[in-house]
Amino acid sequence: MVYTIVVHLYAKDDKEAIEKIKAKLVEASQVYSKDRETLDWYVMQDEKDPRKFCIVERYLKESSQQYHLQNPYWKTFDPDVNPLLEKPMDLRRFNELDTGGNAAGAHYHEDASADTTVTTMYKEAV
Repeated sequence: MVYTIVVHLYAKDDKEAIEKIKAKLVEASQVYSKDRETLDWYVMQDEKDPRKFCIVERYLKESSQQYHLQNPYWKTFDPDVNPLLEKPMDLRRFNELDTGGNAAGAHYHEDASADTTVTTMYKEAV
């Protein structure tokens, strides 16, 4: 069963803090997505409020977090990010439901299976 962590972050009302968080999240995604038993490590920024960020971490199973927590990069994340936040991180843990898709539980519309870029997905909506 896929184990998922969703973290919401809210930056201080400061352009420099927002940019630093953004850079740290991009860097973290590049590092953590390579951890053993990590399926995905996504980072997002709200389209209307640039102070809102979200991390979605997907692991093969709950115990897979050990590889994430043992990564030396982990020790730099909180000390770099926490001082830039307006409020503490909101962390939630989930077990993904089996939706009958492939081994990881994912399913896609046939049009999105090869290319999931926004340009391709919404080409006819323009």
